[in-house]
Amino acid sequence: MALSANLFLRQSQSLVMTPQLMQSIQLLQMTHFELTQFIAQEVEKNPLLEFPSNDGEAGDERAAGEDEQFGHSPEDASSDDGADNRAEALSSDWYDNGGSESSSRLNDELDANYTNVFPDDGGPQRLDAPELVGQWKSMPGSADGADYDLDDFVAGQVSLRDHLAQQIPFVLPDMSDRLIAQKFIDQLDDAGYIQVDLLETGERLGTSLTQVEHVLAALQTLDPPGVFARSLAECLAIQLRQKDRYDPAMQALVENLELLARRDFATLKRLCGVDEEDLLDMLGEIRQLNPKPGSGFETGVSEAIMPDVVVRPSAEGGWLVELNPDTLPRVLVNQSYFSRVTRNGEDHAFLSECLQSANWLTRSLDQRAKTIMKVANEIVRQQDAFLLHGVDHLRPLNLKTVAEAIKMHESTVSRVTSNKYMLTPRGLFELKYFFTVSIGAVEGGDSHSAEAVRHKIRALIMQESPDAVLSDDDIVDMLKKGGIDLARRTVAKYREAMNIASSVQRRREKRALAKVAGF
Repeated sequence: MALSANLFLRQSQSLVMTPQLMQSIQLLQMTHFELTQFIAQEVEKNPLLEFPSNDGEAGDERAAGEDEQFGHSPEDASSDDGADNRAEALSSDWYDNGGSESSSRLNDELDANYTNVFPDDGGPQRLDAPELVGQWKSMPGSADGADYDLDDFVAGQVSLRDHLAQQIPFVLPDMSDRLIAQKFIDQLDDAGYIQVDLLETGERLGTSLTQVEHVLAALQTLDPPGVFARSLAECLAIQLRQKDRYDPAMQALVENLELLARRDFATLKRLCGVDEEDLLDMLGEIRQLNPKPGSGFETGVSEAIMPDVVVRPSAEGGWLVELNPDTLPRVLVNQSYFSRVTRNGEDHAFLSECLQSANWLTRSLDQRAKTIMKVANEIVRQQDAFLLHGVDHLRPLNLKTVAEAIKMHESTVSRVTSNKYMLTPRGLFELKYFFTVSIGAVEGGDSHSAEAVRHKIRALIMQESPDAVLSDDDIVDMLKKGGIDLARRTVAKYREAMNIASSVQRRREKRALAKVAGF
């Protein structure tokens, strides 16, 4: 067969992921914080993008007011004569040392006449409290104190290391001991524990093991109690010693915390040499101790969650779904700057590319807002019973149902519901909270949401008494009477996922707590 070059014409369809399309997909799944950072980067790179501001008109009015004060119009300000007149006026007002009349006039204008502090009757001038508060609240650049924030005056949070460093000079007067103590402070974790090999630390610092142990023992007496412990048992022992409650029985209990975790109270009574009443008292003391003494000095700042969608009852009935204006991105395209620069023929290609990118970004942000609104409206429509009556009426819902209702792909709905939050009269929920699997009903009734079923299981367990603790089989029977068909292994799975102990462990705990409460 002869080999030759031939030309063929074919027609095909393919989906091409352009950079603009990828950007739109990324914008759809960004959180409010990530979106704000992304827009700030785009504004920094693109000269045609800018944040909207309301200060421009106010700045122009201030400038015009200053010109009127000196008797000049804006046109005069640009002339040389206007500049000379303004300089002369400034010189006559501020730098005239010719006589007391000018100085008196200057004091009156600046409200700096300290010789007239009190009124004519000789008594002290009285200022009302509201006036003082108004003067104190007024901040530069805000006549009505709108920019005033009490958080600006809050003292800085003291860290755990700073708190401990302030106490070291009182327990370790020797300078070499303080250096070793500083080494231990640097190895503390957020909970106040230290994982260190004393022998290795002594060799590395060139000191003896005895001195290192002496420093660690002194550090374990600092506040908060239990700090510088190397294990949970040592942390509890330190706190008990400071309370003078570390007797042999309590020592045996602290050294066998694994038995306490397994609720093996019979073995604990034998090891501690106490009866059931004393053991309950000891357990009550253990519960009052702090297993993480350094947790009160966390330096991390918790970030408040900003809802993307706000749902509230409508005056006409139903629900009013709105986008949160505080989370809406605000960015403008400066068309006038583009026209002014391209009119001169300078950098036309670069600015045209910037204009195309800016227009695409604004369209993507607008499409993002519309998509979030579509998904939120459909969720509210599907979960109307939850908004009215609570979690017991949460309906089973999946991404496919919402996607078919708003005529979008499931992946788009999944991106919209990721890390987006909805503020409802029932509280603040992530959009994914409303998507739960379906649990079958008895005799073909309406299916139930998995979240609603978990809530029912939690409510049944919370209402049980110490003498009538419900087993998993009992919960299955009670759910079946309520129209929910659920297997025993599913009940056990839901219970373990909610960190609820088994019926045997709950019976022991409830009886122990009841006896402690009786004493």
